[in-house]
Amino acid sequence: MELEEPPKTLAAVDRAIHACRRCPIGFLDNTAVMGEGPKTAELMIVGEQPGDQEDLAGRPFVGPAGKVLDVFLERAGIDRRSVYLTNAVKHFKFVQRGKRRLHQSPTTKEIDACRWWNEAERVIVKPRLVLALGSSAARGLLGKTVSISKARGMPHALEDGSELWVTAHPSYLLRLKDEAKGEQERLFQADLAAVAGRLAELQGA
Repeated sequence: MELEEPPKTLAAVDRAIHACRRCPIGFLDNTAVMGEGPKTAELMIVGEQPGDQEDLAGRPFVGPAGKVLDVFLERAGIDRRSVYLTNAVKHFKFVQRGKRRLHQSPTTKEIDACRWWNEAERVIVKPRLVLALGSSAARGLLGKTVSISKARGMPHALEDGSELWVTAHPSYLLRLKDEAKGEQERLFQADLAAVAGRLAELQGA
């Protein structure tokens, strides 16, 4: 069941996600993490969900995957400060193992439950381009599961007229080694370069 009226401001979205219990993740011992960035950003980057460090800091992409993203954004000539960063799922899903909280991937139902908030953010920010990091983020934006290998490298039209681009999540790069890591880093960098180039085209139009 959806809310009757979507939030009209980012501050209202922030308040609402902290109170959200639309899926089981909201009942865990965590804190909702709101997106951050300019309210009129032309590029929105959407990840999967907050990690342990993001949950503790209350900010998106401040953990290991965020540091990887920062490196590749800089190489592509994209200023992180100009980007609106958020996640498909607003709470950290985990299982407790002693003192550690281990990341758990959200289910499709949990991702779909959070689409309400992502769409509200998009309506307010109105980005011209949206970059989905990983399959969970892509599903959160498209409402269906897609293959990263098949969807990457090209624009996908969204209903509001913006363009969606899809790439891997930087946490994926952290798990790879040797030649596989080098190849996936090359693809990731190419995807970010394509997004930067497309953004420059739109800004110059």
